[in-house]
Amino acid sequence: MHSAPRALCPHVEWAVAGVLGTRVNLDWIRQPAAPGTWRSEFSWQAEAGTASKLASALRGWHLLRFEVTAEPCPTAEGERYSCTPELGIFHAVTGIHGDILIPEDRLRAALARSQRDETDLEAEIAKLLGKPWDDELEPFRYAGEGAPVRWLHQVV
Repeated sequence: MHSAPRALCPHVEWAVAGVLGTRVNLDWIRQPAAPGTWRSEFSWQAEAGTASKLASALRGWHLLRFEVTAEPCPTAEGERYSCTPELGIFHAVTGIHGDILIPEDRLRAALARSQRDETDLEAEIAKLLGKPWDDELEPFRYAGEGAPVRWLHQVV
């Protein structure tokens, strides 16, 4: 969680707990990149598909900035969700080395839009890679360096 108003912090914990099926008590610290907001980091282990459930549980609050990442496993590719109040949610499938995997049909659609002069191909590819979300979240990521990390484990 990159930034959340203090009033939403308990609601974030309840939403995460509801998805993971276990009590969650996050260590919140001030977010210097957005005064008046708080941040927290945690790691979790659960079955494939949990990242999308976490992102869905959190996306309803417009004031949150967050990322949810799931590592690939033998039964599923990895996933990354990024969300900001201005841009909404971004989802990408990731490979074993963390690279974003862009489906062929999305690349073809971006190329077709650029050929029709509806958009710039470079801008389209940047969106497919999540660059606008990375650009907006980067100051919030740096602000959290040295922050405590809480490890959550769920036996699957």
